[in-house]
Amino acid sequence: MAAASLIFITGGVRSGKSSFAERMAVELAVKNDGSQLTYLATGVASDQEMRERIAKHQSDRMHGKFRWRTVEQSQNIGEIAGLFNKEDIILIDCVTTLLNNELFSSNQNWDDSLLSHVTETIMSGINAIRERAKVLIVVSNEVFYESIAENELVFSYAQILGRIHQQIVKKCDHAFLVEAGIPINMKGVRE
Repeated sequence: MAAASLIFITGGVRSGKSSFAERMAVELAVKNDGSQLTYLATGVASDQEMRERIAKHQSDRMHGKFRWRTVEQSQNIGEIAGLFNKEDIILIDCVTTLLNNELFSSNQNWDDSLLSHVTETIMSGINAIRERAKVLIVVSNEVFYESIAENELVFSYAQILGRIHQQIVKKCDHAFLVEAGIPINMKGVRE
């Protein structure tokens, strides 16, 4: 079975990347009549702001013209690959939240072994879902605009996120950077 088309979308906080990803998924569903829109949510409602953000995203998808199936999986996304099939257009939102969940669920030190394990868990999950889907859209955040050298934990986090981004972009068909709501095509030609 051929792997799904892989689209990577990144941008700063509140850049409009999730909205762009959702619009793209809907456009693809329209082109591929009969495709199931699936939103793989990685967020955990850990505080009031996150609860409000999750509720807004859910409301936006529920009240739109197109119906989304929402699957919530905050860790080990590869475990749910069996839920999907070649008719699914899947949007994973987002890698940075997934990385947070994977790293902070572990009570281990952030050594090279843990960082490698977390990278492998995330990438194998993305690959497993990609093998089952029609299209996989992966959203992430750019955290590299801020000064990170002063905090070792933040520096380690940025390094692992950078490695994950590079692996995804190497495999993806299309990559976009969203700045102030404007998508910039970084890889592939959008049809």
